[in-house]
Amino acid sequence: MSTFGSLATAYSGLTAARAGIDVTGQNIANAGTTGYTRQRVTQSSVPAVQTGFMRGTAALAGQGVSVDGIARLGSLTLDAGLRTATGASAWAQTRGTALSTLEGGLQEPGKNGLATKLDTFWSSWGDLAAHPDDPGAASTVIAAATTVATTLASGSKAIDAQWTTTRSTAATQVDQLNDAAAQVADLNGRIRSTLAGGGSANELLDQRDQLTQQIAGLAGGTVRTNTDGTVDVLLGGNPLVQGDTVRSVALDGGARLGDGQPVTLRWTSGSAGTVALDGGSIGGALTLLAPASGGTGGALAEASAAYDRVAIQLATTVNTAHAKGSTPSGATGAPFFALAAGTPAAQGLSVVPTDGSGLATRNAAGQLDDSFADALSRLGTAAGGADSTWATFVAGVGSASRTAASESTLTGLALTSARTQQQSGAGVDLDEENVALLSYQHAYQGAARVLTAVDEMLDTLINRVGLVGRG
Repeated sequence: MSTFGSLATAYSGLTAARAGIDVTGQNIANAGTTGYTRQRVTQSSVPAVQTGFMRGTAALAGQGVSVDGIARLGSLTLDAGLRTATGASAWAQTRGTALSTLEGGLQEPGKNGLATKLDTFWSSWGDLAAHPDDPGAASTVIAAATTVATTLASGSKAIDAQWTTTRSTAATQVDQLNDAAAQVADLNGRIRSTLAGGGSANELLDQRDQLTQQIAGLAGGTVRTNTDGTVDVLLGGNPLVQGDTVRSVALDGGARLGDGQPVTLRWTSGSAGTVALDGGSIGGALTLLAPASGGTGGALAEASAAYDRVAIQLATTVNTAHAKGSTPSGATGAPFFALAAGTPAAQGLSVVPTDGSGLATRNAAGQLDDSFADALSRLGTAAGGADSTWATFVAGVGSASRTAASESTLTGLALTSARTQQQSGAGVDLDEENVALLSYQHAYQGAARVLTAVDEMLDTLINRVGLVGRG
């Protein structure tokens, strides 16, 4: 190797060490940056050039080091696992939060729950049976009944409001999904162009990974990597993003709980149809927004239907027993509860009597009779009545809420584990980076010393040789 070749070799080491220092410094600076994937300089040795007269030489000195590129130390397998765990956790968390809110709104067991209000209502009939001619006892019955009707109406309206809020949130998330998909398609085009031009697209890849992670949290799906550096994002096996092209989706179906129509996610471009989701917060919301179906439909619609069943059963059983007696004015068959037409039963339940004159406290002969009030006081323990229907509903909501909470916890733990595994390869370890930085600094200093030594040797050869004997 020539002396000037030694300069080139030393310079290549200096350049490689400098590149390593720069990349390591970038890793350290981005240690706390969300979505950043650590990088490493890839290097290879430059072999000696063998000329004709040197062939067969046992050992030839190399010509330094080549910086081949900057590798992004991520794992496609771990990234895919993290996306899957994210979608499952978001789906379970959406359901767990909604069912917890639904259970909390029941206020059971507690003094503000419907069960307590019903107990008070039945007890008031017992007090009226003991004192059928007491105006105060009659007023207590009407007040207790009004409280029951108000509790049913407020609970049903709260479910309506929760359904509307859930749908509104899902609509906002669909907009976020479309926006993220458009950004992925744009990044696909930029990444493909950058890689084709021989550049580094590591930062663009980090941005795209964050977006595909966001999409997974919203709608689940899968990501397929292509040979040109682009990715396809699939929902239900159909492409949401394919290269630099993107499709959009939108919510379709009922706008109110009372519509009774299913809410679905549909394609708005390309071939029309329903989008099948296997995870994500939107997928979880759609299960909550499904219409009632005999106990197997959406949790919110089923809850609303349960409120209506309680109201109908309450009105039917009370009115049947109340109609057997007569009021102080001699009226027979008078209803106690009324249900408004065109309104959910739980929200349209009202009390007909306004005072004791509307209560059935007498027999057909017009004499005071406590048997009717006594029969009404016993309806609370009747099989298949409003109380047992309510108790069954409350128990079902509690069980579903606990199951959803457990699933949310388990999927959350799985997400934490997947994130830890993914970060073990992609995350920045400051201790490791400091060791690498120290190694590159030593390599830089070593290359610099070689460069200095060769420079001094050349200076001696050029400027000092031949001066001996000059006088």
